Amino acid sequence: MKNIYPLLFLLFTISASAQIPGNYYDGITTETGFTLKTALKNLIDNHSTRSYNQLYDGAGISGSQGYLDTHTDNVVEPGYENDNSILDMYSENPNGTDPYNYTHGNMQCGNQNSEGDCYNREHIIPQSSFGSNFPMQSDIHHVIPTDGRVNNFRGNLPFGNVASQNWTSLNGSQRGSSAMAGYTGTVFEPIDEFKGDIARALLYFATRYENTVDGYTSFAMFNGTEDQVFFPWAIDVLLDWHNNVDPVDQRERDRNDEAYNFQGNANPFVDHPEYADLIWNPVSDTENPTAPTNLIASNPTDNTIDLTWTASTDNIAVTSYDIYVDNVNTYNTSATFFTATGLTANTNYCFTVKALDAAGNESGFSNQDCEMTTNNGSGSSTCASETFENIPANSGSYSVRAWTGDNGLTWNATDARTDQTLNSRAITIRNGNMTSPTTTGGIGSLTVTTQLVFTGSAGTFDVKVNGNSVGSIPYDTTPQTTTINNINIEDNVTVVFDTNSSTSNRVRFDDLSWTCYTSLSTDDFHLQSVKIYPNPVNGDEVTILSNQDISVEVYDILGKKVKVQNISSNQNKLNISGLSKGVYLVKLNSSTGTITKKFIKQ
Repeated sequence: MKNIYPLLFLLFTISASAQIPGNYYDGITTETGFTLKTALKNLIDNHSTRSYNQLYDGAGISGSQGYLDTHTDNVVEPGYENDNSILDMYSENPNGTDPYNYTHGNMQCGNQNSEGDCYNREHIIPQSSFGSNFPMQSDIHHVIPTDGRVNNFRGNLPFGNVASQNWTSLNGSQRGSSAMAGYTGTVFEPIDEFKGDIARALLYFATRYENTVDGYTSFAMFNGTEDQVFFPWAIDVLLDWHNNVDPVDQRERDRNDEAYNFQGNANPFVDHPEYADLIWNPVSDTENPTAPTNLIASNPTDNTIDLTWTASTDNIAVTSYDIYVDNVNTYNTSATFFTATGLTANTNYCFTVKALDAAGNESGFSNQDCEMTTNNGSGSSTCASETFENIPANSGSYSVRAWTGDNGLTWNATDARTDQTLNSRAITIRNGNMTSPTTTGGIGSLTVTTQLVFTGSAGTFDVKVNGNSVGSIPYDTTPQTTTINNINIEDNVTVVFDTNSSTSNRVRFDDLSWTCYTSLSTDDFHLQSVKIYPNPVNGDEVTILSNQDISVEVYDILGKKVKVQNISSNQNKLNISGLSKGVYLVKLNSSTGTITKKFIKQ
């Protein structure tokens, strides 16, 4: 039992399949109470509906085998047999002996006379409460394989602590009178090993089906509301099982990953156990976040300066950052990096940052860092950076979308939905296109993050600037950031993403940006106009855009030289694969002089 052997749960067998994306919950940062519950509902409610039979083996589903992946006893831990039999929460024996040892695909049944005859599919939320409708009937987060006879003994009973038992299964699960104040009926109590699993399945159901759960009053734990959903006695016992009796362990996280592979959504209370109390047992937040640290202003152009800093911490969650320019609160962002735009050339600017949480508590100021904009005509405040934070309200339908972008101009997308997140909010396009507003300043290089969602296979979107193809953007199930270099088009530009190579694929787009482009002649070369991007950098290469040969020296924050490389217009990639994460100074040397810039490797 995991509450008895807490140090042994790390010994487990890892399934060779994909995991829930690391940024799956990025948009869930600002809410508490039932507002948080609704935000989670909007995140997880568009999963793929599977057939009832696919639960057994995932037949026809790419990358998933249903119960073979989610409920197989392959746990190397006391209390488990690690024999690849079915992991049955109602009959798995905590002493290491499974009385039935069901094998996947054998001994399935609909009716049974005694324990050990066969196994079937148990709805933790009884089917009678939702009329056996889909997608509830085949939702793998609350439909589990169990011994058929024990399933019958549980019936449609609510879960709770038993005072006086009238029946006990061979593994110790009980049925009997309620021990909870507030409910006097008969309840079913699983063994401690699985109480948290059961509780989190109930919390998931109440969240995923929030807009219909008020009709499920036939289930004794539900009070007929969309917000709290549970009677007070029920939520009390569920939070106790979730937090104290049987907290989340690695076995359950692995099962959650496999459930995501099966139907495309996760149980948020497995990945973020704290969400349960934030929704059903919130406390007043009066604690200020810590101040941001390591603020760095770098890479100035005539009209922009890049900012990066180390994230603040908070007892609940940091929701955003206020950026002060010369002591004036000017910008706000939820990220730990930002590009200050609309600045004046040849001007010194000093920056500080404060962190905010959802309750309105704010941190102290970060350190101050100052930087001077350049004065060479290469920068422009109208070069594009789009985070998609202003796209229309969340919607899972595909339609024409228009919104005011980060630069105050109108973006458009067709056959697009707005309810998905990547790094934060993202636009999701199927067989459509996305068109930028017309911007001045040209385009040098373009960068965007993409990810394939739901089903499908890897593919590409074409990128056109002023109607001419300049390259393609790839996508697959793993988020990836792609840069198209050396586009180099001057004056006004309009960028279009279209021609999805697979018209049924749904693809998220986030964090789109492009650099300005001004043609540099060898007769008018300035080191200040040399561009370094992306910054911060997540990969192993930094592009240094220059029309003359320069030598590059890279120093770590302690002043140690860690890299030397020559850069030319034809070979403009600085290889930083051997460098650790951190802040670096880049010394650029040419026949006309020397200048130092900064970049951050994340």
